[in-house]
Formats: sequence, C-alpha cells, structure tokens
Amino acid sequence: MSNSTGFYPRLRVDTTSSGAVGQAGGVLLTETVAAAGLGPALAPWRKPLAVHDPAKVLMDLAVTLALGGDCLADVAVLRGEPGLYGLVTSDPTVSRTIAALAADAPAALAAINTARATARARVWTLAGVHAPDHDTDAAKPLVVDLDATLVTSHSTGIGTGSEAANWCVTCAYRPSSRGVLFKV
Repeated sequence: MSNSTGFYPRLRVDTTSSGAVGQAGGVLLTETVAAAGLGPALAPWRKPLAVHDPAKVLMDLAVTLALGGDCLADVAVLRGEPGLYGLVTSDPTVSRTIAALAADAPAALAAINTARATARARVWTLAGVHAPDHDTDAAKPLVVDLDATLVTSHSTGIGTGSEAANWCVTCAYRPSSRGVLFKV
C-alpha cells in the first residue's frame, strides 16, 4: 500500500509476499470510487475538526453492503483490512454521521443524488464506446432489467405467554423501489 490523497489507499501488486485478498470485490468498488471522483458532495455535513469525511463513511457502508453486510456495525469488516480500505470510522461515528444526514434528509439525498449523477456521467464518459448509454436515444433506449430478491423475516418471540408472538413474513426487495419491502 502507498499513501493516497483519496479516500482509499492506492494498491499495488507485490509478488514478493504471499498475502491474499479475500475482498477483491470491495477493492474493485474502492477503485471505482476513486475513478468516479466522488467526495465533495457531503462536505456541508462535515464537522470542522472531524477526522472522517461523511462521503467516505457512506461509501464504506456501500462497500460493506456489497460484501454482504446487513447492518451499520458490519463496517467492522472493512476496519479489519486497513491496507485495503484505509482508516474506517468507529460504529458510533457511523451512527452519528447517519443521524446528521437524516436530520436534513431532503438536502442530503439531493446532494447524494447529484454526486451519483455526476459520477455516473464521468464514468460513462471515461468508458466511451463501452458505456451503457453509448448509442442510446429515443428509438434505442437504455433498458435496465432489475429483478426482485425474496427476503424472509422470522421472529421466535420474546417473553412468555400471549406476548410471545411468533411471525414469519416474506417480502420482495425491489432495487428499483429504493429499498422498500413489499409484502408477498
């Protein structure tokens, strides 16, 4: 690893050691983040003396989800690999960052959506003829096919007697619905 001015360390290939990377997909995402130029969108939410940038915290959470995490605390997976992911914030700082963004949700979501649109445009421009939107127009639109994923939630009940309700529900997670679960 060598130092980087970006959110994540710049990696290099080293054939002298026998280290293995079990999270190569996460590294691919961090390299995509570096190429896309994400970052300054959430600067208004950064505290004056803060060590962690809110955009880095959100990107770490996105990488955590991509690696199979399902809660904020799963960012510890990244924290365990500082050579790959750099300095990763603590769980309380993740919670405070999310709370700060949620306190001004419309503005935070607008900033995130603007940053995503800018990053997408930059990446697709860099991709040139290999970009998903290359040669698309009204006659030949870009078609994105999204499938739903079934999610089963189950409770074994807490307590005793009638208050120990057990339930099981199946929902369809549709990425196009921005994370809304639909009961099936």
